[in-house]
Amino acid sequence: MSTTADPLAALASLPGVADSVDSVRRAVDRVYGHRVMRRRSNEITSEAALRGARGSAALSGADWALEEVRRRSDFGGEGEPRTVGAALRLTAEAGQLLSVWRQSPLRVLARLHLVAAGGDTPDTRVGRPRLAGEPVDEPLIGLELPEADEVSGRLDGLAGLLIAGSEAPALVTAAVVHGELLALRPFGSHNGLVARTAERIVLIGSGLDPKAVCPAEVGHAELGREAYAAALEGYVSGTPEGVAAWIAHCGRAVELGVRESTAVCEALQRGAA
Repeated sequence: MSTTADPLAALASLPGVADSVDSVRRAVDRVYGHRVMRRRSNEITSEAALRGARGSAALSGADWALEEVRRRSDFGGEGEPRTVGAALRLTAEAGQLLSVWRQSPLRVLARLHLVAAGGDTPDTRVGRPRLAGEPVDEPLIGLELPEADEVSGRLDGLAGLLIAGSEAPALVTAAVVHGELLALRPFGSHNGLVARTAERIVLIGSGLDPKAVCPAEVGHAELGREAYAAALEGYVSGTPEGVAAWIAHCGRAVELGVRESTAVCEALQRGAA
């Protein structure tokens, strides 16, 4: 990152980032201007939450059909049901943590990990960043794992930037939060789910998507795991081109989330949903 007084805002000047920011803003404005949004926004929000959770779970290895997620009520046990349940719980929790996020992002991240893990596990590693030597169960992210000391320092630095505030566009801040958490994998498990939920919180809390109807998780899943991993590698490289490509990837994911909710609006307008 840049060493300027506002390093997040400095990223907005990277080649291509301004175009991504503008494209996302236009897409979001279009869905918020849809006539169905003016009358039935709560329904769109609920459907976006469900579809976002499904998309996030898919990227963590539980690629279930939307109707299966909608139909199921038992997400106990291990494996894919547990992953889907964690994604659903996190999406439901995100909107409750906006005010805390502005004051203490690290508290929110700890809470998100606790929610993802189910809240009733005796594992003392749940709800706190990992310590030296502790393993990480995140098989779908193949990047080299940073040491615990580096994780702690970078988390503190990220939290400091967020608390201080920035003139950066919401997309840039959301992409950096998402990328840092994936790169660091600060928890022993569920880091991908937590990272995508944190991205959601930034997009909502920034005012870009205050009604939570633009589920970036849908777009990330649609773009695919390989593209997700490749874009993340660019971010981790730290090069201007790599970071810009990651921000653009996140922007495209938001636009695809907008497209999904626009389709829901159109279906409601036709009386088909």
